[in-house]
Amino acid sequence: MSTDMRRVLGELTTDARLLFATRVLRLFAYGLLSVILVLYLTKVGLSEREIGLLLSATLAGDIVVSLLITTRADRIGRRNMLLVGAGLMLFAGVVFASTAWLPLLFIAAFAGIISPSGNEIGPFLSIEQAALSQTIPDNKRTAVFAWYALVGSFASALGALGGGALAQLLRQQGLCALASYRALVWVYAGLGLALGLMFLRVSRAVEATSRTPSDAQQRANRLGLHKSRGVVVRLSALFSLDAFAGGFVVQSIVAYWFYVRYGVSPVVLGSIFFGANVLSGFSALVAARVAAKFGLINTMVFTHIPSNVLLILVPLMPNLPLAILMLLLRFSISQMDVPTRQSYTMAVVMPDERSAAAGVTSVARSVGAAVSPSLAGLFIAVPALLSVPFFASGGLKIIYDLLLYRSFRAHKLPEERAPAIPSNSP
Repeated sequence: MSTDMRRVLGELTTDARLLFATRVLRLFAYGLLSVILVLYLTKVGLSEREIGLLLSATLAGDIVVSLLITTRADRIGRRNMLLVGAGLMLFAGVVFASTAWLPLLFIAAFAGIISPSGNEIGPFLSIEQAALSQTIPDNKRTAVFAWYALVGSFASALGALGGGALAQLLRQQGLCALASYRALVWVYAGLGLALGLMFLRVSRAVEATSRTPSDAQQRANRLGLHKSRGVVVRLSALFSLDAFAGGFVVQSIVAYWFYVRYGVSPVVLGSIFFGANVLSGFSALVAARVAAKFGLINTMVFTHIPSNVLLILVPLMPNLPLAILMLLLRFSISQMDVPTRQSYTMAVVMPDERSAAAGVTSVARSVGAAVSPSLAGLFIAVPALLSVPFFASGGLKIIYDLLLYRSFRAHKLPEERAPAIPSNSP
C-alpha cells in the first residue's frame, strides 16, 4: 500500500472505510460474474437473442431502480436504501442460479442488480458518494473519490481474473461447464448477502443532516431535489451528452476497430486494454492533485479536451504502434474528470440532496450511453465509415467540455475560494 493511500485511509472515519470495503466487495462480485454470465446463460439453453434482450433488461432496470432508490435515500435513510440494493443483488443472484425460466429471469434482470460488464451498476455508487461526502472535509473530497474510483477498478479486474480462474478450477475438479458457472452465480448471490451484512454496520453519521422546512418541498419533488434542482438538471443534461459521446467508443467497438483495421489478435487486444485501464485508473489519482491547484471545473475541462483530441487522432495514425500510443496516451488522462465530476456534483448541492443529485446525474449518463452504441454499430458496418465513431465521440465530448466550462466556470466552491486577507488597519 502506498504512502498516499495509507494517509488517505488513515484520515477516514470508520464509516468511510466501511464504504470503501463495500465498494471493493461489490466490484469484485460484478467482475466475477461478468466473465461467465453470457456463457452460463448459453449453457442453460437461452438463445443469443434472448440473452441480448435479458442484458438490455438489466440496463433498463438499472435506470428505473436507481432512480427510485437514490431519490428517496436522503429522506428514508441512506443505509436503508443501501440495504435494499444489497437485497436486490441477492435476489438477482438467487433467481439466476435457480432457474432457466425466461419470464422469471427477466423480472430478476429488471428488478434485481446484475452487472454484465463488471462496472458499477445500481444505486450504490450515488448513495455511497453522498455518504462519503458527509464524513469527510470538503478539501479532502476529491482525493478520497479518486482512491474510491481506483480501488473499485482494481477490485473489478481481480473479480474477473478470479471468476475465470475459479471456473477453470471447478472444471478441473470434475464439474461440467454448466455446474461450474452456476456455482459462480451462487457466489455472486452470497456476496450480495455479505454486502448487506456490511451495510448493517454503517452508522447514522452517513445520513443527511438537514431536516429544515424545505423538506416539505423535497417531498413534493419526485426527484428528491429542492434548492439544487436547477443546477442538477443542467449538470444532468451535460453529463448525458458526455455519456452519449462516450457510447460511440465503448471498449468492444474500439477493439473491433483495431481488429478490422490492423488484424490485431484477441490476445494483443487484451494486453492493450489491460494497459489502458490501468493507466485510466491511476489518472484518477493525478486528478485530485491537479484539482487542488487549479479547481474542479478547470481540471475536468482542460484534461478532457486533450484526451478527446487524442481520441480523434487514433484512426488518423498511419500504423498500429502509433494508433496504440495515441489510445494509451488518451487513457492516461481520460479519467481525470471522473472523481472531479463526482466531487463537483456533491459540492454544488445541499447535503440532504446529495444522494438524489448523484442518482439523477448517474441515470442521465445511463440514458445517454444507452443510445449511441447502436448508432456506432451502423457506422462500423460500413467500411468507409469505420472510423466515424472516433470522430463523433471526440467532437461531441469537446462540445460538452466547452459547454460545461461556459456554464460553471464562475461557480467557485467553498474549498476553492481564496481565504480573505485580514486588513492591517490600526
